[in-house]
Amino acid sequence: MRNRIIYIFLLMAFAVQAQDLTLEECRRMALETNRNGKISSLRKLMADDNLKAYKTNYLPKFSVTGNYIYSNAKPSLFIDGGYLPTFTPNPTTGALEPNIIGYGPDGSPVFGSYALMPELNFDVRIESVFSGGARVEQPIYMGGKIDASVRMAGQAVKIASYDIVKSEKEIIEKTDEAYWNLLKVEELLKSAATYRNVVAEFSRQMENAYSAGMKNQNELQKVRVRVNEAELLYRRAENGVKLAKMNLCYIIGIPLNTTSVNVLDTNSPEEDIDDMHADITNRPEYGMLLHQVELKKQNVRLVRSDFMPQLAAMASYNYTNGIKLVDSKLFNNATFYGGVNLNIPVFNWGEGRKKISAARTEVLIAQTQLAEVSDLMQLELMRALNEYDEASLEVKLTTTALDQAEINLKMSRDQYEVGMETLADYLEAQSIWQKAMSDLINARAKRRITYTAYMKAAGLL
Repeated sequence: MRNRIIYIFLLMAFAVQAQDLTLEECRRMALETNRNGKISSLRKLMADDNLKAYKTNYLPKFSVTGNYIYSNAKPSLFIDGGYLPTFTPNPTTGALEPNIIGYGPDGSPVFGSYALMPELNFDVRIESVFSGGARVEQPIYMGGKIDASVRMAGQAVKIASYDIVKSEKEIIEKTDEAYWNLLKVEELLKSAATYRNVVAEFSRQMENAYSAGMKNQNELQKVRVRVNEAELLYRRAENGVKLAKMNLCYIIGIPLNTTSVNVLDTNSPEEDIDDMHADITNRPEYGMLLHQVELKKQNVRLVRSDFMPQLAAMASYNYTNGIKLVDSKLFNNATFYGGVNLNIPVFNWGEGRKKISAARTEVLIAQTQLAEVSDLMQLELMRALNEYDEASLEVKLTTTALDQAEINLKMSRDQYEVGMETLADYLEAQSIWQKAMSDLINARAKRRITYTAYMKAAGLL
């Protein structure tokens, strides 16, 4: 129960803190909680670990092995005994000559003496056999493979770093869009509420006039239609606020049903953009492709190393114990050996040349992609600049249009009240004012969103 109370208290405290949020606070919360940002950070961590792992290839490798075998097999070997002929040395030549003193009736030689060979029975018991050893290997020259691997891993670290920056800028752009959209729909809700109140008051006056016999049924019905339209407009604005809040809550990482979120309009870029400071080379996408080219260049070295001489030194120490032969152990000793291994590729039917050529082609592809994407980023920058310029002009035009609509509405109301204008014209003036207000609100939000898009495209976000 106590933990539940603490949990509720923390939720309430969070709700209080989350009531008023500036754009910078929303950006910070989004960067801290966004899953794509976390994935980019994990990729950077993985790239760092890979770089450290490849660097260990410069160092000697140590390994320890152990084996144990048990077998109840008892192989044996029996050799029959018998008499063996003898030989005597020749005093002249020193060669051994058969010690023959004659021949038997069947013509077989008879030796002056014989040696007796007893029967032999070799019993082997395997039972428990165990061995162990230690080995060390040190690469001396691997054709540049280790250097190329380390440099490729270093390029991967840089690419991962740029990926983090790219992810952060994308998160900021989405956060800004959600932030300004929420402000926009909140302003639209206020505008819809004002319009609904105006129409409702006018409807009330029309109802009174109709009851007094001063207005006809047709005029009253026209006003009622506008009341319904205003109510529908207000409901749509309400739903828009709810969805915009949920979207912002999702991006900044708080529960979607947090209704106490309020955003503050404290960041309104009114200044003109100076495109002289725009530089696409500052964008993380450009940096990622640039290092991708360098990575492919190192890959050429890596492929070439497979067809270069390789030299490595090694040493090993082993001990073996086991296997009995006639109750005596055959193995109970330690051995040491060391040496170097040299591998020189001689002929491979052009495999190396073709693989190196393919790797160089990958470099050309990466360079072509860099040039292609650079042009696309230049087009994106110009498009973003034009959209911001158009949005700024739209703000000016809709501001003027709203001023004119307000003047027109006042004149129409005054003339309608003295009977110099029809009801249809007055209702039309109200609709024009409502549309002008909505257009201005949308234009302001669009200018703010296109400003962020331009800053991102220009490498300034």
